Amino acid sequence: MTAKIISGSEISAEIRSELKERVSRLKALGKTPYLGVVLVGEDPGSLSYVKSKEKGAQEIGMREVTIRLPAETPESRVIQAVDDLNKDRDVDGIMVQTPLPCHIDTEKVLYYISPEKDVDGFHPVNMGKLLRGQPCFLPCTPHGIQEMLMRTGNDPSGKHVVICGRSNLVGKPLAALLVQKKKGANAVVTVVHTGTTHIPYFARQADILVAAMGSPLFIKADMVKEGVVIIDVGMNRVEDKTREKGYRLVGDVDFEDVKEKASAITPVPGGVGLMTVTMLLQNTIESAERTAGIKQ
Repeated sequence: MTAKIISGSEISAEIRSELKERVSRLKALGKTPYLGVVLVGEDPGSLSYVKSKEKGAQEIGMREVTIRLPAETPESRVIQAVDDLNKDRDVDGIMVQTPLPCHIDTEKVLYYISPEKDVDGFHPVNMGKLLRGQPCFLPCTPHGIQEMLMRTGNDPSGKHVVICGRSNLVGKPLAALLVQKKKGANAVVTVVHTGTTHIPYFARQADILVAAMGSPLFIKADMVKEGVVIIDVGMNRVEDKTREKGYRLVGDVDFEDVKEKASAITPVPGGVGLMTVTMLLQNTIESAERTAGIKQ
């Protein structure tokens, strides 16, 4: 058995086609969805991610503006940039690109984002609503994973989902999302992490395994059962002198070792990463639809 590839590229393109129609509907009502991004410094990963947001917004007809600030910008100035976007009635969604320079308190800055414009879904108000199962902006990577599962016929309902990693970006919110008594969720969820004494024991019980640990090629074939569905969130650089850049990108799963055992698997790259940007655009459009009085 060779695993079916769960293509983030294909699913993202499908969703963006749907979003393009929603943007057209909004424009007909005189409303163009508007995403405001705050970028501080020149972190290469952040620059790449912001560029992909700009490209995605342009692709579907949204408006996107990035406020670019030098790395030495005082925390108060970053907060002021967020507050300006909060007050701008045309802005539907706000995101602050992380990581921020070390002299800036990231949590403090993120708390300044209005929960009604927090399209990343990480404000404590939205995280609390997620845990309680109330309507809110869903965190983009977890929501993207849910969409990937549902759109490929891998409904997590009743399945044992094992999440490797407990970050605030992926592990914790994904567990909160998939445990809800709702469509696309209703799963049995186990979270393992650095404090788990025998990760392979739990990993082998997974019907769906999500690897979000930041550990290159950690998940091997002997750690999963036959037919498992694997979502690899990892994006790690490993040395490869045969490549022009001197490295290659790999996930937290040893793809070549596992692909003959899994029933479906996401590639790296070309998997979850594209979905994160797409769900950010979708959250912004949902915010614009609320402003325009379009029922969700």
